[in-house]
Amino acid sequence: MARKDSEGYDSYPKDAYDDPPEGPVGVHRGARSLGVRLTPFVIVIVAAAAAGVLFWSIFSGEAANMFRRHDPTASQSSSAQVAQTTQATGDESSASTSASESSAASTSSSPVESASPSQSPSASESSTPEESQQVNMESAISVVNGTGQANYASTEAGKLTDAGFHNVTPTNPNGMALPGQTVVWYQNDADLATAQQVANTLGIATVEQAPGIGEPIVVVLMQ
Repeated sequence: MARKDSEGYDSYPKDAYDDPPEGPVGVHRGARSLGVRLTPFVIVIVAAAAAGVLFWSIFSGEAANMFRRHDPTASQSSSAQVAQTTQATGDESSASTSASESSAASTSSSPVESASPSQSPSASESSTPEESQQVNMESAISVVNGTGQANYASTEAGKLTDAGFHNVTPTNPNGMALPGQTVVWYQNDADLATAQQVANTLGIATVEQAPGIGEPIVVVLMQ
């Protein structure tokens, strides 16, 4: 039987397929390089590292932080908080600046205010004694006629009465020492303003203090 098959194979004409080349041909592969052999291991290692980083970011909260950084709403809220903090800081700075300016203004104005009382005595010293006192229209006034002219004292006393003085008495010297000129004498410092008013009413230039005259105001009429 085997012989018959052999004879049958030999009976066919030979072609290119009946003379194959030497060596392995077909599905046989040659030797692969080291890079090609290591590529699957590298892919597995990279994938494992990426998975590890992903799980770590999820469980540690870093993933949420990353999303917040890229969230516009969170960025706007952060910007608003920063703006509010800056405004509050600016308001505090303005308030402190205003307080500093107010303190400096009060400090600079204090010497001026404290100088005012010291200036008051100067004003009072420059004023005349007549201005600082009041005229007493009820003060007793004696008008002495030293000229020898009849009714001269009464005439001048009438002028004082017309001016508003209510206690005016014309009289004669009666042995008193007469001065060399017409004069208005006053007894106390409180009578100075009244004596000056009497002198102005009668046109007398001389006003002198005479403590021993016995009357608040004495007008001595001379030539």
